[in-house]
Amino acid sequence: MARARGMGLEAIAVPLFEIQPLAAVLPAGGFDALLLTSANAARMLDGRCRELPVHAVGAATARAAEAAGYAVASRGTGGVQALLSDLPPHLRLLHPCGEDRIAVAARQPVTAIPIYRSAMLPAPPLAVLEGQVALVHSLRAGARLAELADAQQLDRGRIGVAAISPAAAAAAGPGWRRVAAAAEPADSVLLPLAARLCHDGGAG
Repeated sequence: MARARGMGLEAIAVPLFEIQPLAAVLPAGGFDALLLTSANAARMLDGRCRELPVHAVGAATARAAEAAGYAVASRGTGGVQALLSDLPPHLRLLHPCGEDRIAVAARQPVTAIPIYRSAMLPAPPLAVLEGQVALVHSLRAGARLAELADAQQLDRGRIGVAAISPAAAAAAGPGWRRVAAAAEPADSVLLPLAARLCHDGGAG
């Protein structure tokens, strides 16, 4: 929100989920590095496994890991599949992650352990989105936006969608005034994209 407002955008928060920790036990030893695919995972680690280097999916996740005291060995720019493709195949990776996640093909042995969940919040009124551009940060958010838009009988043709990835854009479904996906899964790319949609007709 602060970044958007710093760019001169009129930003309105409409949270759809709440991040909640899970009572997960992470194994001790037997791993070469942490695989982090979200900033939420970095925050929810709460200092555990800090002796392991981090391979982060993007800049935001890397910043969150560094803020939590972890050493970042690499950061990707094209999603988790591209990150794994760049890592040596022998690395044993511990993947603290969210309860809802997408399975990826990895050459490396990856042990995924959910340490948080994105709990759905009660449906907020979304009429404020008509004539605006909605930022979609995940597949679940895209699907939830589409579900609520239909339930509240919103006019999709009056709402632009700027999504963090092509998959998140696809999850929002058809019928929106404009839909665009960030070339990299980062707010530094998503926010300028949303600004362009606002200025070139993505919003009324």
